Amino acid sequence: MKRVLVPVAEGTEEMEAVIVIDVLRRAGCEVFVAGLDAGTIRGSRGVRIEPDGPWSAAWPADFDALVLPGGAGGTRRFCAHGGLLDAVRAMHAAGRLVAAVCAAPLALQAAGVLAGRRATCHPDVAERLTSAVRCDDAVVVDGTLVTSQGAGTCFAFALEIVARLCGRDAADRIAGDIVLRG
Repeated sequence: MKRVLVPVAEGTEEMEAVIVIDVLRRAGCEVFVAGLDAGTIRGSRGVRIEPDGPWSAAWPADFDALVLPGGAGGTRRFCAHGGLLDAVRAMHAAGRLVAAVCAAPLALQAAGVLAGRRATCHPDVAERLTSAVRCDDAVVVDGTLVTSQGAGTCFAFALEIVARLCGRDAADRIAGDIVLRG
């Protein structure tokens, strides 16, 4: 069973977090939702998300993937969190899957893993994504890095993560189960 770490913080985009968590769990992945802030967090639209535990309870080396949902407030907190940036660097160096959507590729940039790599992000933050070779595709894969543009691309993003971790058949099965037409 693949283990995936999904951090959340005040201002995380709810749809991006929940879609990713749900799709990964449908694939049979063990997902640990780690709160950077203590207790229940309030997402970018005021929806409350109850993490499985605090960031301090997660040991990133125990996970196969790290997935960062976006949202401006959550991304600011990700970029300022030394432990999260260290985890991005360590998991990337170990060849593990590191993924980010919406504004969260800025945290990958802050960690220094995007230099010269292909990536995408939300159009509103595209001018700030300066270290990557920016692409306009909905989902961009460059080695073990997966990036995506926003809430509207989250199903494609989550299914690409499933395909990388569990195989394309698992991703196709889930797409069929949720009646995702593309």
